[in-house]
Amino acid sequence: MKQNRRTVETSDIKAYHAHLYYRDESGLELAKQVAEQASELFELQIGRFHQQPVGPHPLWSCQLSFAVKTFAAFVPWLMLNRQSLDVFVHPVTGDDYFDHTQGVSWLGHAHKLDISQFDAG
Repeated sequence: MKQNRRTVETSDIKAYHAHLYYRDESGLELAKQVAEQASELFELQIGRFHQQPVGPHPLWSCQLSFAVKTFAAFVPWLMLNRQSLDVFVHPVTGDDYFDHTQGVSWLGHAHKLDISQFDAG
């Protein structure tokens, strides 16, 4: 595995993504509820609700995109209101490999991502 040796500055962070993970139809409905409630309280964009693994994500998921300025209020709210969903949070720096390996935070259980699609260097 590639070791990332470059210094990353907080100014490199352009936005954040929070991926809500779920496994079935009931999880999908829960993710929709959490996403809708979040969108009523915070400025964010709700992506598609996938019913199969997509990209590096091992489970069904939905991406919530939000600005750097929203992080400090939204992520603590999500910690408390994610219900039983696992959530993968990462910065958007322009370096997908870094963002999905070194810049990650998990709420709930962590899952192994398939990072083979990202350029490691």
